[in-house]
Amino acid sequence: MPPPDGCKDFNKAVIATCLDTVSAVAALPVAGSTIGALAAERVSGRVLRVSSEPKTEPSEIATFDVDATGDGGLTGLALSPTYAEDRLVFAYLTTEKDNRVVRFAEGQPPKPVLTGIPKGPEGNRGVLLADSAGALLVATGDAGDPAAAADPKSLAGKVLRIDTSGGPAKGNPTAGSRVLTSGLQAPGGICESADGSRTWVTDRTEGKDVVYRIEPGTALSTPVWTWPDRPGVAGCTDWSDVLIVATSKAGNLQNLPVTEEGAISGQPSVTMDGENGSSFGRLTGMDVVNPDFVVAGTANKDGGEPVSSDDRVVLISRQQSPAGNGRD
Repeated sequence: MPPPDGCKDFNKAVIATCLDTVSAVAALPVAGSTIGALAAERVSGRVLRVSSEPKTEPSEIATFDVDATGDGGLTGLALSPTYAEDRLVFAYLTTEKDNRVVRFAEGQPPKPVLTGIPKGPEGNRGVLLADSAGALLVATGDAGDPAAAADPKSLAGKVLRIDTSGGPAKGNPTAGSRVLTSGLQAPGGICESADGSRTWVTDRTEGKDVVYRIEPGTALSTPVWTWPDRPGVAGCTDWSDVLIVATSKAGNLQNLPVTEEGAISGQPSVTMDGENGSSFGRLTGMDVVNPDFVVAGTANKDGGEPVSSDDRVVLISRQQSPAGNGRD
C-alpha cells in the first residue's frame, strides 16, 4: 500500500517516514550505495526494516508485547556481533513483569536472553551496543530506585556486559559477574570508538543530563560533561575527534570535542537545530553506518511537534558534526 501524501519527504537525508516514536536504530550492513537499518518503535513494540532505496517502504519484521508506560517499551536494538552468519537481532524491552533482553530473527519467535531486570514507575529505559570484542553491552535504568544502581546484586542502574546467551562475557572486571560499571538512572545511549579503546554512556539524572566515559570496574561518579538544562540526552557516536550526542527534548546534536587521549576538551557546539543545519526535531537512538555516516531516529510523536512525515529515520553525515567551540 503506498503511503499517504503527507509521508512524502524529498530530503535525501531521510531514509524512512511515517513511523511512530522511533526509540532505537540498528544500521544494517551496507549493500552497494543503499543504506538500510532496523528501527524500533517504543510504544507499538514494532521493529521495521527501512532502506534508502527509492520507493522502498518500511517493512515490519517483528512485534513485541511491551509495556510503554513511563519511559518503558521497546527502547534498545543491536545487531548480533555475528549478524552476517546468524541474522540475529537483540532488543531491550519492558514487559508487564520486568525489563529484559531478547534475541530474534525475522519470522521466528523471540528468545529471552536476560530477564528479571527491575521494572519501576520510571527508569525503565535500556540501550544496547555490540562491542568490538563480540560481547553485548546492556545499559539499564534504575527503575526509580537509586539504591538499586549501587547494589551489586541488582541488574538495575548498570552497564552489563554479556555474551549472546546472556551470561557474563569473558574479560569482565569481575569473573562470573555481568557488571561492567554501575551508577545509571535513565540511560539514553551507549557508543564506542572505532578502535574500541573507549566507551561512553549518556544518562538523564536528577537535575541534569550527563555523559560518562566508562572505566570497566569503576562506578560512574564523575561525568565528562553535564547539561543543567536537561536537553534529553539520547544516542551517541564517537567520531574520533568529536563525540556527538543526540537530544530528544531540545532536538539537536551536541558536538563535544575529544582529544587524542580521549578527554572532552571544551564546550559542545550545537548543530541540526534549524539554525545550524536542518532540524528533524527530537532525535533518539543512533548507530554507525560507516566512518562517514550514522543513522538516527526521531520521536516527535512522543511529546514533540510532529509534522505529517514523522516519525523518521534520518542519515547524519560526519560533516554535520564539527568539533566543539573550544576550551571553557
